[in-house]
Amino acid sequence: MKNNRKALIIGILIVIVAALGGIVFYYLYQNTHYVSTDDARVSADLVNVTPQISGKLLELNIEDGDKVIKDQILARQETTNLPDTNIDQSLIRSPIDGIVIKKQGTIGEIWSPGQTIATLIDPNKLYITADIEETKLGKIRVGQAVDITIDQFGSQKFTGKVKSVGEATNSTFSLIQSSTSGTFTKVVQRVPVKIQLNKFNNKILPGTNAVVKIHIK
Repeated sequence: MKNNRKALIIGILIVIVAALGGIVFYYLYQNTHYVSTDDARVSADLVNVTPQISGKLLELNIEDGDKVIKDQILARQETTNLPDTNIDQSLIRSPIDGIVIKKQGTIGEIWSPGQTIATLIDPNKLYITADIEETKLGKIRVGQAVDITIDQFGSQKFTGKVKSVGEATNSTFSLIQSSTSGTFTKVVQRVPVKIQLNKFNNKILPGTNAVVKIHIK
């Protein structure tokens, strides 16, 4: 009876040690071969559509989600007091091939150069922005392969590669000034890393959360 109990205890201890060993090995392997973070999101370069002249908006031919092509006429302003030779300036055209993600103009309003009537993105040039801790930054190199999951698509896997590493921490651009009090708390800083997505067929929404695993070995 005692021998059976002793064997049972030894067996349990062996299982515990093996489990702990497996956990330690897993984390050592992950930390040696990958840099991972869930502080990442899908990004896109935003392109603003702006008028060339001041004037009342007479036509606006787009809605959110519409596909547009470069130089397509998206809107038209009134041409009162505008020389015939400059009529084309009243036409507001798309600067790129892309998708309208935000329409801001309303017919009848007065719009001036520099004001944004709509915002476009190129859906084929989406990328991931991952904020990596400064302590892990030395392991990151341009061109490293990246495994990506995007919350919008659950467990579906995407791939990419490191395109660039930021030249400053996120806090550098913060509007909140550093504390001048006598109390100081050291905080690990994060640096944005741009990850180029490999070819994909999904309609991915900019701003959605992502998880990245960068191959460092």
